[in-house]
Amino acid sequence: MRTVLMVAEKPSLAQSIAKILSRGNMSSRKGLNGVCSVHEYTGSFLGQSAHFKMTSVCGHVMTLDFIGKYNSWDKVDPAELFSKAPTEKKEANPRLTVVKFLQVEGRGCDCIVLWLDCDKEGENICFEVLDAVLPVMNKPRGTERTIYRAKFSSITDTDICNAMNHLGEPSLSEALSVDARQELDLRIGCAFTRFQTKYFQGKYGNLDSSLISFGPCQTPTLGFCVERHDKIQSFKPETYWVLQAKVNPEKENSLTLDWDRVRVFDREVAQMFLNITKMAKEAKVESVSKKEKVKQRPLALNTVEMLRVASAALGMGPQHAMQIAERLYTQGYISYPRTETTHYPENFDLKGCLRQQANNPYWAETVKALLSEGINRPRKGHDAGDHPPITPMRAPTEAELGGDGWRLYEYITRHFIATVSADCKYLQTTISFSIGPERFTCVGKVVTSPGFTEIMPWHSIPLEESLPHCEKGDLFPIGEIKLLEKQTSPPDYLTEAELITLMEKHGIGTDASIPVHINNICQRNYVIVESGRRLKPTNLGIVLVHGYYKIDAELVLPTIRSAVEKQLNLIALGEANYHQVLEHTLDIFKRKFHYFVDSIAGMDELMEVSFSPLAATGKPLSRCGKCHRFMKYIPAKPSRLHCSHCDDTYSLPQNGTIKLYKELRCPLDDFELVLWSSGSRGKSYPLCPYCYNHPPFRDMKKGMGCNECTHPTCQHSLSMLGIGQCVECENGVLVLDSTSGPKWKMACNKCNVVVHFFENAHKVRVSPETCDLCEAALVDVDFNKAKSPLPGDETQHSGCVFCDPVFQDLVELKHAAMRHPMHRGGQGKRQGRGRGKGRRPGGRLNPKKPKDKMAALAAYFV
Repeated sequence: MRTVLMVAEKPSLAQSIAKILSRGNMSSRKGLNGVCSVHEYTGSFLGQSAHFKMTSVCGHVMTLDFIGKYNSWDKVDPAELFSKAPTEKKEANPRLTVVKFLQVEGRGCDCIVLWLDCDKEGENICFEVLDAVLPVMNKPRGTERTIYRAKFSSITDTDICNAMNHLGEPSLSEALSVDARQELDLRIGCAFTRFQTKYFQGKYGNLDSSLISFGPCQTPTLGFCVERHDKIQSFKPETYWVLQAKVNPEKENSLTLDWDRVRVFDREVAQMFLNITKMAKEAKVESVSKKEKVKQRPLALNTVEMLRVASAALGMGPQHAMQIAERLYTQGYISYPRTETTHYPENFDLKGCLRQQANNPYWAETVKALLSEGINRPRKGHDAGDHPPITPMRAPTEAELGGDGWRLYEYITRHFIATVSADCKYLQTTISFSIGPERFTCVGKVVTSPGFTEIMPWHSIPLEESLPHCEKGDLFPIGEIKLLEKQTSPPDYLTEAELITLMEKHGIGTDASIPVHINNICQRNYVIVESGRRLKPTNLGIVLVHGYYKIDAELVLPTIRSAVEKQLNLIALGEANYHQVLEHTLDIFKRKFHYFVDSIAGMDELMEVSFSPLAATGKPLSRCGKCHRFMKYIPAKPSRLHCSHCDDTYSLPQNGTIKLYKELRCPLDDFELVLWSSGSRGKSYPLCPYCYNHPPFRDMKKGMGCNECTHPTCQHSLSMLGIGQCVECENGVLVLDSTSGPKWKMACNKCNVVVHFFENAHKVRVSPETCDLCEAALVDVDFNKAKSPLPGDETQHSGCVFCDPVFQDLVELKHAAMRHPMHRGGQGKRQGRGRGKGRRPGGRLNPKKPKDKMAALAAYFV
């Protein structure tokens, strides 16, 4: 019997697909990484009985990065990143060990069926899976085919079974187009970002952005926002005048008429028209026309339109909306949410999808009426050849989805029902009047057939006052004629919906990446989202874009990125050579980068006007070890210390508070120590600003505090305060926080584990002696006499935190309330290490089991 490995993109998808194909008759088990499950069943594959193993990855298996030394910002010239710096594929999430997991499950399999999402990214992941699995699979006999690709658009029985019966092959050209985009974005983005971040953060203290990033798509996206800001700033309002007339066809009601000239910008001319029309006593009907008009139903829904509506009508950011849509898709409620197509294929089961909605209380009547009277064929839209438009596939209740999930699903469903409904028809009556020599018009609309506006009431024709019945030549008394003075108004800041439209129009990003680019410019503090989801550029965003325009406008204009996107699409279609496109594009941007570096003074002139130099920013905090003058603490992102006398800047840990640490000095360089803290429920540790940036020992890396310093005698170092190996991560050591009394705690110097112990003790000290059982350092504790937990009113005790029975009830494991980029949790192995020297087989703090951590991680991915 052949063994068939099947791989989906997410664990929840694997479960849903396996359930459909096995008809619920499957066994499930957790994989070795604790996140991805394996669902096994027996069935038929290409006419032969086979054993199926259905599992998944968690998005991309691999990620592209520079090899080791080229990841150093200090040692590598950014210009080298364009060509000299070699890249390599690394595991996207090493903690998940997906490659090892795939190899374990793939060993001995005869065939593989790839159920990755059916877009370019999905094709790319197909080849990442194949690279991991093919070396361990059974070798094919002769020309036997072993690799299959399933193409599907929704998680329904029909679609999944149909995909299984019509297996194809993965597309190498589509996968290569993603590889090309990844490499271009990595090389171009890193080179510009590293150069401008180091240049400007070394000069200005209040930029308030930890990274001054550049992106081939991100920067033109910001450019659209700043372009609108510039229009608003340069706008000069103009005064204009409008002639407004009211006639009284009946005694009680008056009718407001619109002037055919619309407006004039000269006060004297406007006054002349007013004087002429005031001479007339009656308004004469010149013509009455009635015309039946049609308001077309919407085109079928694609990703960009969904994101537009989610932002403009539902108040959801594009990134948030996309995450919800993906969740609805993996749960089987909607079809694949990443599509550029607005045209349904001829064989699409529209009635089947509509019948699913027949029992929903919100639109049941409309759906039943459509099914009995017959549906209208959706309008012919654009067929991009990817996936069908976004369509509801199952009918949940509001309680099942709740909140934003239901609101987005409701819109998708209403939109779908509207596409198969009739157009809205209305009768438009236009009456033309003359008052003296001037012409005025009045328009009224009456709905004759509401059509799709019943299900999308926000598109309905607004109710208007009914126009009087009249004929040509009728005369009506004039109620009033007056001159209204108004001013032209500036445009408003771009909404997310308008920005999405501009990005689509100019070919910036794809339907999948548009939300990411918008989210990036918000996170970098280049724009802020105001009420109505309008994007207002910050000072930093404005200066950057103006600087790009000053040096090289093509860096910010959409033209060059749009051309690159077209080349990438040609690679996907197999019409362009991957290496030639990559080489040509990198050559262009390399030349632009060199010109940008040579001309950076032009952008710097703009920066000088808007931002303060480092020396003029921040407040004095701690003394420099070189000149012994006070260094200034700059709290704006990225927080750092600056010595204006030595003109040196020292980076600090982020996302916490920094204060002086008892005016103590580092024994190596005489710099005053500072204390970093993530809050009372988190962790804290002292650090030397110089050692943090210039590691003093070979076994230390940049960004290590005193809790990782291997100085043999310093009272703040790991050597003196380290107690035992972390209970959760592999490489971490639990270090006593000597500033935490009387609520004493020790914290891991790698992950976010915090252990509280010995509350109300006077003093806690790490002993030079170690535990015989686990080799952790012993701890000497001096308790408060009134609150001592020790027997016989004793106040002092020395023992092992992990093994001593007296201490065991006084120890409580927690996780730090805040996690900052330097704290990385790991998949735990349970052996201990006394100050990193020995292993401890015993000693448990009843920590959470690894599966709980992985389950949390799984929930994040799923």
